[in-house]
Amino acid sequence: MEARIARLESDVAHLRTDMADVKTDVRSLRDKMDTLVERFDTKLDALRDDIRGDIARLGAKDDALNAKLGARDDALNAKLEALAIATHNGIGALKDGTRNSIAALEASIAAAKIWALLLYFALAAGMLGAMARGFGWI
Repeated sequence: MEARIARLESDVAHLRTDMADVKTDVRSLRDKMDTLVERFDTKLDALRDDIRGDIARLGAKDDALNAKLGARDDALNAKLEALAIATHNGIGALKDGTRNSIAALEASIAAAKIWALLLYFALAAGMLGAMARGFGWI
């Protein structure tokens, strides 16, 4: 009887160490994900600031050229407007790409959460199965 209890205590100790390892791994993954999200946010903010600066610079250049050339250079103004539209479309495409990337990242994080939950359930089922086997219930 005591040998069985000692073995059961040993098994429970192993389960505790395994759970501690799993907790450590999950915390490490969470920290890595937090770091990745922070890096992504930093890069996204820098990109947003660069784009705003580019838009502001393009607007200022467009105004200066219109003031200098006035009504005499309608052809040049048409070309500049086309350039502004193309730039705006390019920025819109970049914004859409960024939104798609963020949506894909959110979906990936959601899938990782589901997998983590399933792994927790599997670990709990395995632990309960081992306990049931150890207690002789099955």
